[in-house]
This record gives sequence, C-alpha cells and structure tokens, in this order.
Amino acid sequence: MAGLIARNDIDEVRARVNIADVVGDYVTLKSAGVGSLKGLCPFHDERTPSFHVRPQVGRYHCFGCGEDGDVFSFLMSQDHTTFQEAVERMAAKIGFTLHYEEGDGPRTDYNARARLIAANEAAQAFFTAQLTTAAAEPARRFLGERGFDPAAAQHFGVGFAPKSFDALKDHLRGLRFSIDEIVAAGLVSQGDRSPYDRFRGRLMWPIRDVTGATIGFGARRLLEDDKGPKYLNTPETPIYHKSQVLYGIDLARKEIAKGKQVVIVEGYTDVMACHLAGITTAVATCGTSFGVDHIKVLRPMLGDSAAQHVSQLGQIVFTFDPDEAGQRAASRAFTEEQRFASQTYVAVAPGGLDPCDLRLARGDDAVRRLVENRRPMFEFMIRRRLDGHDLDTVEGRVAGLRESAPVISEIRDRALADGYIRNTAGWLGMDIEDVRRAVAAARRRPADGGSDTRSGGPSNPGHAGSAGGHTGPGDGPSLPEEPQASLRSLPDDPIARMERDAVMAMVQQPQSVGVPLLGLAASATFSARMLSVVRDAVVANIDAVGDRAWLDRLLADVPAPFRSLVQELALAPIPARSDEDLAIYCRGIVVALVERDLLARKASLLGQLQRTDTSDQERRADVQRQLVDLDAQRMRLRADIPGA
Repeated sequence: MAGLIARNDIDEVRARVNIADVVGDYVTLKSAGVGSLKGLCPFHDERTPSFHVRPQVGRYHCFGCGEDGDVFSFLMSQDHTTFQEAVERMAAKIGFTLHYEEGDGPRTDYNARARLIAANEAAQAFFTAQLTTAAAEPARRFLGERGFDPAAAQHFGVGFAPKSFDALKDHLRGLRFSIDEIVAAGLVSQGDRSPYDRFRGRLMWPIRDVTGATIGFGARRLLEDDKGPKYLNTPETPIYHKSQVLYGIDLARKEIAKGKQVVIVEGYTDVMACHLAGITTAVATCGTSFGVDHIKVLRPMLGDSAAQHVSQLGQIVFTFDPDEAGQRAASRAFTEEQRFASQTYVAVAPGGLDPCDLRLARGDDAVRRLVENRRPMFEFMIRRRLDGHDLDTVEGRVAGLRESAPVISEIRDRALADGYIRNTAGWLGMDIEDVRRAVAAARRRPADGGSDTRSGGPSNPGHAGSAGGHTGPGDGPSLPEEPQASLRSLPDDPIARMERDAVMAMVQQPQSVGVPLLGLAASATFSARMLSVVRDAVVANIDAVGDRAWLDRLLADVPAPFRSLVQELALAPIPARSDEDLAIYCRGIVVALVERDLLARKASLLGQLQRTDTSDQERRADVQRQLVDLDAQRMRLRADIPGA
C-alpha cells in the first residue's frame, strides 16, 4: 500500500487547480473586483454574499462565519473527504500522477471515497447495459408507457438490475472491487451467510452529486413477485446521504444558476418529464422530505441573497399532488420557506396529475404551463386554510380568519404582508382592519410564551462558524483564549480604514507595491496595533515576494490570534476594475500610508525647529536638513503614482 503523498506533489496539485472552478460547482460566484469572486457561503446560512474566492491566491474566506482554506479544505468540508482523498481527487481531475513516500510509487486506485464512486459508476454501466437484455422487457415497457424512449433512458442513465442475487456482485468482483467496498457502496447487502445484490429485478436511476459523480441509486419495483417497497434507494453510505442529495441536480445545476429558478418535483419520472418538456431546472428529493440540507445545496446556485432586488431573486417552485400526502408535503415546504430569500411558489396540475402523467395526457406544453401558472406559496397556503371552511357563514369566515392570520403573520416583508391582508379580507368578505388586527395578534403569540414553529429556535447550534464551545456547570475552569483579531474588530474611522486598505494591498499585491515601498512602510505607525503585526510579517518576508507560498509564510509568521485577520486581508476585495487599476491603487494606498507617516514626522520636526533656540544654529540646520530630505522623499513617492 502506498504511503503519504509527497509534499511537492501536494503543492503542485494545489497550484495547478483553479479553486474557482471547484468552488463554482457548489457556489454561484460573481466578480467582486479584480482577481476576486464572491457568493453565498456554503458553510453557513446567509442572505448577503460574504464568501470570497481569490483564484490567484488559491484560497477562500467567508467574512461572515470566518471559514477559510484552500481547495483541499473546501472539498474536505463539502464532500466529507479526508485530506488525502481531496488531493487524490484533484490530481485525477487534472491528470497528475502522484508519488507517495514510504510506498510503492504512483497509484491509480486513489482513495476510499473514489473507490466507492468508482464502484457506483461501474454498477451504473452494468445496469445500463442490462436494459437492452430480454429480461429487461418489463423495464423498457414501463419507460415506454410513460413516454420515455431509449434516447431519454440513455440521457438520464436509466438501467435495469437483473433478478439475481449475485449478478452485480460477481460483475464488480471481476473488476477487482472488494466485497467490503461493494458493501460500503450500498450495492449489496450482508446476508446471514453471504452478501447479495441489494437491487434485483428493478428499474434503476443513478443518483449523482453536483459534480456528476454517481453516488447511489433509486430503484422502482417492476415484478409482481417483488414483495419489497415500491421504491428502494441506496442506504446511507460514506458518500450517499439522502437528506443532502437531489436527483437530477447534476443535469439541472447550471440551468438553475443561469435562470435562478429550481422546480422541486416528487419523483424520478417527474424529473425526466420536466427536462424533456424543457423545464431543465427540475430536481427531486430521494426518499425523504425537502428539508434544510436540500436548501443548503440549492441556495448557492440560486444566489439566494436578501440584498438582491425583488426582480433579481431566485424562484423555488414546488409541485405537489393535490391529495392529502401532497398537501402535507406542501406544509412541510412552507415551514422551510423563511430560510429562502428567494420567492417560493406552488404549482398544482389540473386534475391532480403529476408532471409525468401531465406530459403523457396533454403534452410538453402542459408541463411548461404548469410551471408558468405557479402561485406564490403564501397565497397557496392561505387559500388552503380558507378552503377548509364554509365562507358563506359568519362562523366559517371567522374560523377561516383565525387559521389564515398566522400564515400572514409569518411574512417577513411587511409590504407583502399588507397585500395579503387586503387579499384575504376580499376572499373572506371582511373588513381589512379586522384582518389586520387578527394578523397583529398572531404575530404577538410567540412573544407571549408560545413557540415559533417556523423559526425552530437558534439555527445550526454548534456550527463550525460558532465562536468556540460553551463551558457549562461542572466542566471545570478553563483558560481564557486570546481574542481573535479580525477586520470587524478594527475601529470604524477613516484613519483605520486607510491603514487597513494599505496592509490589504501589501498582503495581496506585494509585487505591485514593490519591495522598496514595502521597506519604507516598515517604519509607518498604525493606530490599529493588529495591522502593524501583519505589516511586520510582510516586511519580514520581503524576500518571498512573488513566491506562491507567500501567504503561507505570512500566516506562519504572525501569532495565532492574528491568522484569521491575515486570511481576511488576503481575500477581501480591492476596489479596482482592471489589472492596471489594481497595481496603481495598491501602490497608491501604500504611498498614502508612507506619506502620512512622513507628514507626521515633518510636523514633529517643525515643532522641534520652533522649540530650538535661535542661537543653536547647528541643531536648527540639522532639523532643516531632515525637513528637506522628507520633502524630497514625498516628491519621489508622488512622482511614482500616475495622476497624483
């Protein structure tokens, strides 16, 4: 077995991989200035983008939760990989051959996660090939009856699992996958005597992650003698977590990011029908209700930011069956609505048809109209509450008001809430002020001791973005930690902001600033001491300017409490529109810092001159020479800045 990956290979892979391409598979990134990109943080829920990526530096940093790292740490967090697995995955992506210390040289069987993915990919190829066999006639008939031809099956990777206890197992063993790997991938189950194929005699849909890697399967019962559930999915595995996966996300991801819309349907055939009808943003949950983890997957693609104008907000469209199960699903989705800044809608097909049956009965246009005729989630939920009462009676109208008022009270946007108050008054035939009072009373209830079922209390307790752990009674005394320096802890005044921007330029663009100017900045005074600590690290590493390990050198040179500040300074956007503007700005802001220091020294010298006795000509001449030197330095500095 190969040992540790050679350090030089790790550095080479990190340097060759464009971190923006990798992060872009999970987060919709937009320009945040020259050399900087930003998007919604995938590590914590946020509505205003604070997650920045600097491809040239090869790092990301969130100014909201403080998460920071390189492409490997990003993959480790997002895909639950080890460091070695992340390196090997990126090496495979760029076709780089890794070398291992204390081992037998390069290897191509990369890592445990990659092996599980490879097993699933091999299983998909096996299932796809089986779809053309005679035994798969029930599967082909099922697809044909639902309007899916062979081309559609191929596009979605649909296959067939033969009715056998060991066909897949033997096939994968022939490809040199171990029994442990096949079991860990969820492809076989462990029986009393021996492992056996989990999927038998079923239609198979591959479930892929956002990168297109097959991580599991959904299987539909076809045969009358199959006593198992109608749908059987891959169990929880190291790579498959049902609460975090969405069927079709690999095909829909780019269209979701492009059109800022996602359509949530209830089944695999519904996803297929929507895509074939032109609704290429459709996805489905896999054996579980739509929940918080699914929102985390979708939010970065939608650019779900509260700072956006309403016309720019993304759209989440839920399609539900009109039966009781569908209504319950709608209610569950409604409880998560507040987690989105995007606009949420509900689409219910006439006649209670799901998208697949709707396409069969009325064609592709009907599926497109289903999405086009969506209704806002709030309207849907209010009307649903009202539909349960006889509005022709006073008692029914009062009961309807009592049930619908809490829905309106949950609307964050007060202007939108006022609109629904007026609409609800019209639907009920009641006075607007009566509805307004009922909504106001509903808003007060949680504050009177009730529980707000929509908020669910504090979100993400123990999240990685939290500031450390809590010491409770009985935990014993703990040593106080030195507070972490950060941009947010800097004074908010013009002087501190100028100092911050100057140090930011030194950290991000030392080559643009230039070694001589960095040297002059070594003696500059700072009102914010934490910035002088970073400046000292910059000056101490002048010999490493231009080295790709520049940032690592700085991080190694500052005390631990200041490392987060260095990371923030390295990733914060600089206000420049082009590379030329960037160089001019960075040099100019550091010149301003040095010049401010020169002016302060000049003022001090002028004071000395005034205080020096006129009879002390030697002392006065020395001070005047220093003043002339300072003015000459200032002129040379200004001459280096175009337009100064």
